[in-house]
Amino acid sequence: MGHELKSWFQLDARKLIWLIFAFMVIITFQYLELSSENVLSAVGPSGKISVEGQSSFLASAPSSTESDGTIRYVTHSIGLEYKGTYAGSETVHGNEVSEERDMDSNDDVISETDVDLNKSFTFEEGSESPKESLTEELVDLIKNSTVYDAESSKNKTTAEVEGGLSLELSKENNMATLDSLNQTSAVNEATNGFGTYEVNDKDQNSDSILDNDNNSGRKSSSEEFEDYPESYNNKTVAKGALTTIADMNNLFYRSRVSYHSTTPRWASAADKVLLNVRSQIEKAPILENDQQLYAPLYRNVSMFKRSYELMESTLKVYIYKEGKKPIFHKPVLKGIYASEGWFMKQLQANRNFVTKKPREAQLFYLPFSSRMLEETLYVPDSHSIQNLVEYLQNYVDTIAAKYPYWNRTQGADHFLVACHDWATSETKEYMANCIRALCNSDIREGYIFGKDVSLPETTIRNPQRPLRDLGGEPPLKRSILAFFAGGMHGYLRPILLQQWGNKDPDMKIFGTMHNGKGKLNYAQHMKRSKYCICPRGYEVNSPRVVEAIFYECVPVIISDNFVPPFFEVLNWESLAVFVLEKDIPNLKKILLSIPDERYRQMQLSVKKAQQHFLWHPRPVKYDIFHMILHSVWYNRVLQMKKPR
Repeated sequence: MGHELKSWFQLDARKLIWLIFAFMVIITFQYLELSSENVLSAVGPSGKISVEGQSSFLASAPSSTESDGTIRYVTHSIGLEYKGTYAGSETVHGNEVSEERDMDSNDDVISETDVDLNKSFTFEEGSESPKESLTEELVDLIKNSTVYDAESSKNKTTAEVEGGLSLELSKENNMATLDSLNQTSAVNEATNGFGTYEVNDKDQNSDSILDNDNNSGRKSSSEEFEDYPESYNNKTVAKGALTTIADMNNLFYRSRVSYHSTTPRWASAADKVLLNVRSQIEKAPILENDQQLYAPLYRNVSMFKRSYELMESTLKVYIYKEGKKPIFHKPVLKGIYASEGWFMKQLQANRNFVTKKPREAQLFYLPFSSRMLEETLYVPDSHSIQNLVEYLQNYVDTIAAKYPYWNRTQGADHFLVACHDWATSETKEYMANCIRALCNSDIREGYIFGKDVSLPETTIRNPQRPLRDLGGEPPLKRSILAFFAGGMHGYLRPILLQQWGNKDPDMKIFGTMHNGKGKLNYAQHMKRSKYCICPRGYEVNSPRVVEAIFYECVPVIISDNFVPPFFEVLNWESLAVFVLEKDIPNLKKILLSIPDERYRQMQLSVKKAQQHFLWHPRPVKYDIFHMILHSVWYNRVLQMKKPR
């Protein structure tokens, strides 16, 4: 009996040990499965890098249209679900336009997209995936940024890239997961925009409308001439490619570490100065409650403020004296290309930034007018700009032979400011390394993030009174939902007019607008409208964007692949609505889906941004002259890399 009992206990002990072992195995597998899910969620499928951008105010999941016509999207960051219903109505209104495009105050526009902000992109392994050096540079770029926590009143160090994207960096697997925080500054407010608006309505036929009319009308000016290779960081951009505002934000942040200007052939004192400036900008102290700068308007208000201060105290620009009038040294101050002329005039008269000693300069200005280049040399009906390109090439050869500065950097520390549509094509070959401030800032035409600057296109009718009629009605007195008037340039505007012309009392959409007794004129319409429609013309750019800001109207940018002005500094989603070209039939639905509180926030941002888009007879702090110069300066500073 005792022997049998002993055998039974031994057998039971073995079973117990096996049960304990099995239990431990189950727990281990559950733990490993959970960990692997976390790892996979960070890495993304198939070893791809996941790059996501979300608005901190309304970071929306993919929008959907329900059976009752309601647009539905989820606001992740504030934990709310919002439903906006669409009324089905439309209308049209126009603009005062003169015979030539130079005087067309309603000529062109900007672009972007829809209600879906939760954009994600993947970069295949072996193509353009970030490498270890890129990851380290990202860490260097963001490690000193801080975000102010309003709830705890504490400063928290985060992986913040200029206030817009947060990165979780892992040196073990060389991955960078970018999450859009839209923390626009140290003292952030949840006022960022929706981003690109897009409506997925099963019953709509917007795609077919654009497909049928996309090739109608006159070609854009650049398409009339020979094709040029289009690339961004050695990656080809297809003619039909679509780049949303979320895509642009990702390209911009990547460019801060991926774009490399030409390495100087020999060192100079200017390089050391710029490297020191970059270090100071990256370590900018947290800025709180600045009286002139509205924090939500900027990607990172602290970095912008510090960069601007250093520009004022440090920057020296050399202006080449070579070049004959009227193409060189003759600013045009009137019309829609006036931005390049006003900048030229005010820089040439500036004693703080301009130096007569080129060895002191960090930047070199090429003082030509793209407008006068076209007016002087273009042969009508030739459909060729080759002689214009050769003229600029000869100029570059002249200064390269006379001075050592172009050859030292292959033009990387040289810049131009050009507003004519053709300037993008005229300068993309022999001036490819230059910092180009361009009104026609089209990604498909070779605009490069991290190097080029989007130049505001401004219409100046009276050079003696550039600020005449500034401002507009307060939000509660803006009775018109949306307004547009202008010539039917390009393929898009006829579609806008076809869809909304004289169809809805809330939508004032017109062709060319003529003044009449007892009728509101163009400016009065803008002053009384909540949203000002800014469709592209022959090219992606338009003076209407700046006009909307001038009259304190929220711009609605309908121009795919257009990079908005001062993109390296401003958080455009805080002051504008971006609608895809294909979603013109849903325009009113999109605008009505925006809550009133959100509209008031955007309108406030427009008013705060206004100072950056005004020409003054004599430049003032933070005006458009200083902002153009700052964007050139800022790009050059952030191109500088520490020697390894």
